[in-house]
Amino acid sequence: MSIILMCVVAFAIIFEFINGFHDTANAIATTVYTRALSVGKAILLAALMNFVGALISENVAKTITDGLVSVTLEEYVVLAALCGAIIWNLFTWMRSIPSSSSHALIGSLIGATIVYNLGIQGVKWDGIVFKVLIPLVTSPLLGFLVSFLLMRMIYKAFARVQRSHVNRGFRRMQILSAALVAFSHGTNDAQKTMGIITLALITGGILPIGADVPVWVKLLCAATIAMGTTMGGWKIMKTMGGGVTKLEPAGGFVAQTSSALVIEGMSLLGAPISTTQVITSAVMGVGSARRLKSVKWHIAGDIAITWLVTLPISAILGGASVYLIQLFI
Repeated sequence: MSIILMCVVAFAIIFEFINGFHDTANAIATTVYTRALSVGKAILLAALMNFVGALISENVAKTITDGLVSVTLEEYVVLAALCGAIIWNLFTWMRSIPSSSSHALIGSLIGATIVYNLGIQGVKWDGIVFKVLIPLVTSPLLGFLVSFLLMRMIYKAFARVQRSHVNRGFRRMQILSAALVAFSHGTNDAQKTMGIITLALITGGILPIGADVPVWVKLLCAATIAMGTTMGGWKIMKTMGGGVTKLEPAGGFVAQTSSALVIEGMSLLGAPISTTQVITSAVMGVGSARRLKSVKWHIAGDIAITWLVTLPISAILGGASVYLIQLFI
């Protein structure tokens, strides 16, 4: 294994670790906010389910490995893509912005590939459109719609039940929904790093084109995202848990359950979506089902802008990283 390839694996582990603490809030923020679980128990639950989910399938990893860019890249291009994604993730984490680790990695990989080839010929644009851009739009819309409709149904079903009884019941059910979100987060987010390491192994000649994700890569990524999860995402948790709209246990359950359904569906299709976008949109859907004014749309607008700029900015960072690495090679 070359030095550059070892650097790729090391930076992939760093990215996966950051992904864990950057996106921890996705799975547990509403659970903690509604007091269904203590912070410590919620983090342990999320870490465990992230680990299990990461080992389940390879659909998303396959998309990253051979569905977005040409596998005739050099190893340092993959390293540059990881550098660009890490920079954007750390920046948004420090600013308490729930951005997409997925789109940071994908955008950085696209930018790195374009600069390496001095053109767009190395990018598989059909894969970008159908696996990235279309899910980029549809997955948060589905998260919003499913949570909105489900919340409306719950309002009607429990309209005559005492509020304290409803909260008590859904507070217990939130433990299950939090586990489902953490599981789905593992099946989608952890696989992106599995795919990037496998891509590096292919470009380095260690694996043949079209190879499956090695077992050691699966275990490494699953363990790393679980460890990152235990670090927590306190900054982003505040935004996710109560910054967008006020949540009660029923709303928290609906937001998490709706998100898990959408994320699992997209994972089956091999679409590397943003779990952050889906969960944030689901929280907005819950708030809108109560009344539109209950959603803090200015915060939602700031988050949406971050979603839109993540791909192009991370592409610039990935391309700049390739250029800088080339200066030393």
